[in-house]
Amino acid sequence: MSASRASRSLRAGIGSGNDGTRRHNLSTVLTTIHHHDPMSRSEVTRRTQLNRSTVGALVTELVELGLAYETPPEEQAQRGRPSPIVHPNSKVSALVVNPDVEALTLGLVGLGGVVHKRVRHALDRKPSPREAIDVTVDLVKGMGEELERDYRVIGVGLAIPGLVRNRDGLVRRAPYLDWTSEPFAEHVSRALGLPTFAGNDASVAMISESLYGAGRGVSNLVYLNGFLVGIGGGVMVAGVPLVGEDGYAAELGHTVVSEGSLRCHCGRLGCLETEVNFLRLREAMSGDPVDLYDLDSVLTTTTDRGLLLEAERQINVLAEAIANFISVFNPEVVLLGGFLGSLEAAFPDLVRRKVYESSFAPLAENVRIERATLRTPLPLLGSAELAFTPLLRDPAGVALPLAYGGPPAA
Repeated sequence: MSASRASRSLRAGIGSGNDGTRRHNLSTVLTTIHHHDPMSRSEVTRRTQLNRSTVGALVTELVELGLAYETPPEEQAQRGRPSPIVHPNSKVSALVVNPDVEALTLGLVGLGGVVHKRVRHALDRKPSPREAIDVTVDLVKGMGEELERDYRVIGVGLAIPGLVRNRDGLVRRAPYLDWTSEPFAEHVSRALGLPTFAGNDASVAMISESLYGAGRGVSNLVYLNGFLVGIGGGVMVAGVPLVGEDGYAAELGHTVVSEGSLRCHCGRLGCLETEVNFLRLREAMSGDPVDLYDLDSVLTTTTDRGLLLEAERQINVLAEAIANFISVFNPEVVLLGGFLGSLEAAFPDLVRRKVYESSFAPLAENVRIERATLRTPLPLLGSAELAFTPLLRDPAGVALPLAYGGPPAA
């Protein structure tokens, strides 16, 4: 029952007037209302470029399938008959799981990007695959009655801090978790009794930002997230996430940026994530170590010379890396998340100046350097998108469960 994410456009595209493409048009309409705020039938018509009667029939079918519902029209200033408001059914949901070195997070996300639940289970050590599955099962059982009563759970999305093989969801290497060649998606699927889809945590975070954050509406972007340990990346080209042959594309944290003296988990010296690193920032502070979430306030108020020098060093290295990514991918926007977003927020002018000084000028002159906007729900939304993919591709072809009865008996 396990699978991994296939590369696809995150944009709904436009519909087709051919009767033989009804399923394609259903996909177009459901994807449109899933990725945007509730909208009128007339707005769906405008966005999909289908005619009004076709949209009416498609919306009616989505309602009958239990994937959408309508509410009375709002007051409209324009002339003509008011149009009902179309909503995705957020009760159609996916479970999402994000195991990391300090905690395992379980979420429940509905169509439309609605985060119904988020539970963070703290860990006293990095979890083994078996321990991560046991924690997941226990957390799901804790939601059991509510899941069965109120939601229609269609699958599970996993955000893994490591290399995830595209064709089968195998965790090829997750160095910070010490996982190697681990069929985690397969084991989770068996434990929960649900189709399970896996992706790299930074890649799914990029999907989240593209659909619901600072990258919304941007077709070409580079995303970099500075985690507690390591840097993850994602790239969008013409509205399609860059995946690669095996799903390992955009491992931007393992770009070599200097000769360096610290050996990376990948075995090389001078990787971006060893030279630009939250723990090295924290070690440069003269006072008590701070949490990742406190870094904004510390960087914007500090007079600590050691910290300021280390921040400037890391910005210089980061700028060189971003300049390289601009040369390779020609993005419209470079989004910075995690502690990289904190560096951008504290020293925005320095970050931009260093990037532009390091870049081939014509390539960088129109590129925006911005902070990613999503925080807490970041891995949840992108992970849910993995699980929603089969439904969005073929709404009429995926049978919705009446209820989720919880993990199968052992």
